[in-house]
Amino acid sequence: MVAFEGWNDAGEAASGAVRTLKDVLDLYPIAEVDPEDYFDYQFNRPSVAADENGDRHIVWPGVTAYGPTRPHTPQSGEVGANAANIYLLLGTEPSRGWKTFTREILEVIESNEITSIVFLGAMLADVPHSRPISVFTSSENAEVRAQLDIERSGYEGPVGILSVLADAAEKAGITTMSIWASVPHYVHNAPSPKATLAILDKLEEIVDVVIPRGDLVSEAQAWENGIDALAGDDDDMASYIEQLEQARDTVDSPEASGEAIAEEFERYLRRGGDGKPGDGTAGDEPWRPKPE
Repeated sequence: MVAFEGWNDAGEAASGAVRTLKDVLDLYPIAEVDPEDYFDYQFNRPSVAADENGDRHIVWPGVTAYGPTRPHTPQSGEVGANAANIYLLLGTEPSRGWKTFTREILEVIESNEITSIVFLGAMLADVPHSRPISVFTSSENAEVRAQLDIERSGYEGPVGILSVLADAAEKAGITTMSIWASVPHYVHNAPSPKATLAILDKLEEIVDVVIPRGDLVSEAQAWENGIDALAGDDDDMASYIEQLEQARDTVDSPEASGEAIAEEFERYLRRGGDGKPGDGTAGDEPWRPKPE
C-alpha cells in the first residue's frame, strides 16, 4: 500500500490511511531512500522538532518502506488474516530523480517478493463535505479489473509519482490498482479524516484486513460539524455547498442515467487538483463560489 504526501494527497487523506495502517499493523522499517538524491530542500524543507527529552533535531523529508516483523496469527478483534502479508510505502513525493527513485523502490518491492500494489491518493474536487466521500478505483491490469469489477482510467495529462510507480510496476509484472478519494476543495487547508475513513472502508472491501478506526469516526464528525459552522456564517459558501449537494444528489439518484454519471465523473476529473485537468491531485486554490 502506497501513499505520498503532497500533490497526490488532498486533505492528507491517503497518507492518513497508510499511517493508520502503520499504527495497527506489526511493521518495521525495511528500507529508506537517501533524501539527498530525491528532494529539493527549498521545495520540501526539513523541519525542526523536539524529542521526548526536549532536545531539538532536524527531520528531513523522505520515503520509508515498512514490512511485517514476523508471521502472525490474528486474534479476535485484531486485523485480518492478510495482515502479515501487507507492506507499506509512505513519505513525501520526491521533487527530482523520479526514474532513479522508481528503480530503487522496485528493487525493494521485488526483493521482498511483493506481488501486488494498491496506490492511495486524494484529489480536491467540486464535492460537498456533507455527503459520503466519493471513492474511485481503477487498474491498468485486465485481471484485476475483471476480478474486482472496476474500470480502467481514461485520464491523459500530467501525473504524480503514483502513476510513474504504477506504470513501472505493471511493466515489471506486478499487479496494481488505485484508490482515490475526493476532498471538498473549499476546505483544502484542513486534514480530512472523513476522506481517510472512506479510503479505509474501500481497503477493507478489497484486502482481507480489518482496520480499527480509533478516533477517526469522531474526528470525521467534528470535521463535518466545523465546516457546517463556517458555512452557517457565510451565505455565499452555504449557497455554493447547496449547489454541490444538489448536483451530487442528482448523480446519486436512481433515475440518473449511466451517461449522466459518466459525464459528472469526467467533470470531477477535469476539475481535480489545482483547477487544471489532473489525475487526482491536490491543488492550492482557495474556496470561492462559482459564478452564476
